[in-house]
Amino acid sequence: MTSASTTPPSESLSFWPVTDVGRVRDHNEDSFLVDKKLQLFVVCDGMGGHAAGEVASNLAARTVREVLLGQREALLDFERGTGSTARTDVLRLMESAVQQACSAVFQEGQKDETKRGMGTTLVALLLIGSRGFIAHVGDSRIYLYRQGSVHQLTEDHSLINELLRRGRLTREQIDQLQYKNAVTRAVGVYESVEVDTLDFDVLRGDRFLLCSDGLHGYFEPPELGKLFGETPDAELSQKLIDLSNERGGKDNITSIVVKVPDAESGMDRLAREVNLKLETLHQMSLFRFLTYQELVRVMNSTQVRSFAPGTFVVREGDEGDELFIVLTGRVRVESAKAPIAELGPGQHFGEMALVDKAPRSADVTAMEEASLLSIRRREFFDIIRKDHGIAVKLLWSFLGVLTERLRNTSRELGEAREGKAFTDDEILTTLTLDDDA
Repeated sequence: MTSASTTPPSESLSFWPVTDVGRVRDHNEDSFLVDKKLQLFVVCDGMGGHAAGEVASNLAARTVREVLLGQREALLDFERGTGSTARTDVLRLMESAVQQACSAVFQEGQKDETKRGMGTTLVALLLIGSRGFIAHVGDSRIYLYRQGSVHQLTEDHSLINELLRRGRLTREQIDQLQYKNAVTRAVGVYESVEVDTLDFDVLRGDRFLLCSDGLHGYFEPPELGKLFGETPDAELSQKLIDLSNERGGKDNITSIVVKVPDAESGMDRLAREVNLKLETLHQMSLFRFLTYQELVRVMNSTQVRSFAPGTFVVREGDEGDELFIVLTGRVRVESAKAPIAELGPGQHFGEMALVDKAPRSADVTAMEEASLLSIRRREFFDIIRKDHGIAVKLLWSFLGVLTERLRNTSRELGEAREGKAFTDDEILTTLTLDDDA
């Protein structure tokens, strides 16, 4: 009982959705929706019994589409970049669409006692130009296959994932858990729901997989990456369905593979810039524990600033609120016109400004044409406030950085007191660099 829809490549995207009842269930409560004009893709996995799950998943997917279709002008405005619609407006629209779907499913359940309490997971991917937008509730997933690697762009709202995050469960104990499929959030069970959203750069050659847990429960990212690399795009959805059935098929199975056309010749400017920013952030101690999805959230809060040779980036004595990371070029750090350091790509300075309002303790100037990534204090605290998982990782890393700095400074001061390493001027230089670089 497999229903499939294969759409020939359009000028922008190709996509291949497939859904299957699996080998155990007697009816399919999964739903998918593809709107080619909106470039909208939705997968829902319903729950509730008495065909209520099928009603919930269908209604939720259709409602999301109707809400976004009703705001078509705003979406076109964002795509053209000529009006007042910002990416944050699109994210709010995605969240609103899911909230309205939640209300619609809830209200439908109130009309029929046999369907009361029905609900559905939901993942929605909206592609507008070179920007992607995700709205997500439950344990259906969206994966990104980019340049040979698979990245999970959604985090499961499930009992298993919550226990894993809290350290109350190991991966080896998952098979012993009684309620493996229990979700902690669902669309329609209550009148409203907390919705996760994410926006990100879409690059030429990107592939996406939207799927229900009946599929992703049988695969790990390394195997998905291998399948993406070895299977023709038009055959991948069906192959994943077939493998899921071979491995048990205990649930309904839905897959949508979406392909962004490859670049005509090599890597384009946007791809190089995105790769550089993500790679640079990932190499920093402050962000080393973040997942790909979390790095994208941090990157969305950054700005790229360019400086001509000889231009001041920061001035000694000024109040600062930015961490700077060198992407390209080189900068010079000086205090009282005494050189302290030269920093190149991947190096950073000013992280104390994220938590401290003390004046800058050094001048920093561009030695050549330089491109710097900056994160402001306000955006940093916005990330921490909105995402507790990222907050714990960032604050733990920040504590580690400060502890290492303190340990090094204490050791160097001890050596200086013994007259083994530093002059007075060198001690001042060390302390200044520790504060700012």
